[in-house]
Amino acid sequence: MTNITTVKVSKRHQIAVPALARQLLNIKSGDRLLVDIQDGVMVLMPEPENYTESMAGLHKDIWTDADAQNYLNEERRAWDSSAKS
Repeated sequence: MTNITTVKVSKRHQIAVPALARQLLNIKSGDRLLVDIQDGVMVLMPEPENYTESMAGLHKDIWTDADAQNYLNEERRAWDSSAKS
């Protein structure tokens, strides 16, 4: 679902977060937002209270068939070989 709206930049270069965005993202007064610039697009997102908890489990499907020890061994070999160069 796409929810597009516009905001106006004030003389002090400020914008107000639209009510719909605040409701959908549960943004409250005093919350901090992350500003990410990607290929000329500005993305605003609520800053997580705890980065570790917010990222836990991300991309777990990538590791379902992977052998963790094998992966670590390959990474260590790569680091060792780059350090010798």
